[in-house]
Parts: sequence; C-alpha cells; structure tokens
Amino acid sequence: MYYINSITSISHQASFNNVGFSNNLVKLESNSEVLKPVYKEYLNPRVLRRMSNILRMSVACALDCANKTDENIDAIIVGTGLGCLTDTAKFLNNFINLEGLVPPTAFIQSTHNTIAGQVSLTLKNNGYNMTHTQNNVSFEVALEDAMICLDNGMQNVLLGAGDEFIPFLDEIVDSLELGKLNLTSGATFLVLSKTKNKNTLAKISASKTIYKGGLEDGLLTEFLTENKVNSNAIDLVYYSSPFSEKTVELKQFSEEISLNKYVGVYPTNSALGLHLAVDKIQTGKASKVLIYNNLTKSNLGLMLIESI
Repeated sequence: MYYINSITSISHQASFNNVGFSNNLVKLESNSEVLKPVYKEYLNPRVLRRMSNILRMSVACALDCANKTDENIDAIIVGTGLGCLTDTAKFLNNFINLEGLVPPTAFIQSTHNTIAGQVSLTLKNNGYNMTHTQNNVSFEVALEDAMICLDNGMQNVLLGAGDEFIPFLDEIVDSLELGKLNLTSGATFLVLSKTKNKNTLAKISASKTIYKGGLEDGLLTEFLTENKVNSNAIDLVYYSSPFSEKTVELKQFSEEISLNKYVGVYPTNSALGLHLAVDKIQTGKASKVLIYNNLTKSNLGLMLIESI
C-alpha cells in the first residue's frame, strides 16, 4: 500500500487547502477562472515575478504539501503533458523576432523539468528529481516512478502534476486528441509514503497504465479482477474522457463524475481526480474510489483509492 499523507491542488474548483471541496463542485463555464491562492503567502515576491502561471501553481501546491508533513522529502517527481507553455511561446517569439543573441531565460524556463527543478530549488532539496511526460498518462507514469522509489527504500516522495493553458492550444486541439472540450490549467501535489502516520488521508491500493489500450476490450474489468475488487464495492468513479458518452465498462458503476465537466481538459487532470477521491474519503462520503483516465484514445490510466 502507498499512503497519501498530504495533498492539495489549484484548479477551477476551491481545491487549494480546502477540505470538503469535492462536495461543492461547480460546473465549469467558458468564462470560469482558476481559483488561485494568495501566492505571496507561499513565495518570495521577487521570485514570484519571474514565475509563469504553471510554476506559481505547482510550487505553491508543493510547498503547501511539504509544510503539512514533518518528514524529510527523499524525491521530487512530476508529471506534465505539455510542460511550461508560456515560457516556450515566449522563447520562440524571441527567437523569431529578436536580432542577435536571444535571452536564455525563457528557454531555461520552458523545459518540461523546470517545474520539478523549481520545486527542488524552493525546498532546497537535493534528492532524486525526475519529470515524466507521457501525454495524458504523465501523472500515472510519475506515480509508478514514485512507487518504485518507495519500494526501494525511500520514505517520502513529493509527487505532482501540472499543465497550463495558453490560447495557442485552441488552434491545435485536434492534433492533441483532446476532443472539442474546454482546455484549462491545473496543478496537484501530494506526499506519498509506504508508512501510515497521524496525517495519512487515504491509500493508493492499485495503479495501472496501459498504452494503445483501446476502450471496449475489458481492460477495466481485468484491472478490478487482478486486484480482487468487485465493481459493486466502488462508491464513485472520477473519469476523464474525450467522448461525450461513457464507455460500456463505466456504465456498470452507480455513480460516475466527469472531470472534464468540472475542471476542464488538461493532460494531467487525473491528478485532480485523485485529490477529489481523497477529499471524498477524508469527508466520509466514500471509502473506495476509482480514477479512470482515458483522456486520449490510445492510453488508459487506472488508480484505485481507498480509505485507511
């Protein structure tokens, strides 16, 4: 078992440091905005000015999680599907429009591993630092890495995910295979451990990532069978899918909630689904929750979250 000892998110819901937010979800509208905390309460204003939106969200979540645990962080692992798009666009515009040498700052901050690196610098943590980018299952792959680290002797892993929206994405949405849906931003971080303590909120009892998996070939049923879980025992499913209709396998559950409907579409929105699941468990509204991530047609991510 892998225990979640703290977790927080910044999203279009009131998810930041707010227990019970999953019980008061508001349907996402085209003009909805990310609900941000007061960043200067977590970040030095001088550093804050140089941070893009995704860095602000991610570092604030990471600091909030780290501050809620008394344990040392052995590793920082991040999943991101698209990375730091604002700085990528800034670097490319400079490259095209400026003559002579291009300022390197935007390039340095545009790489996918900037998020994990900035969290490491802020926490003054020199441990294992890794970024995974695997389209819509970037967070699930990062989770697998965290589990491997814990299985090999690490005690606490700071695991996170984040992606940001820029207007250019609306122009290339078809090539991203994300459907005609509301593209948004979000970040989630948690502290994962193999040891339960007084702060433990829930546990991840199973996780599986499947590439080129397809939709109707019994992969979800196979996952539940492998983990000896009856579908009737699952109280709730949070799912992320580009399709307007639920898959046949999802229809077997009594309650399913679309992440896209409440937090919009970004490659790692399944991490927010994990936070929603933990919050439901923390408030006593569920004891076993499934996260079903089929945001792209080719990859499937599955996570089973349970009460302790």
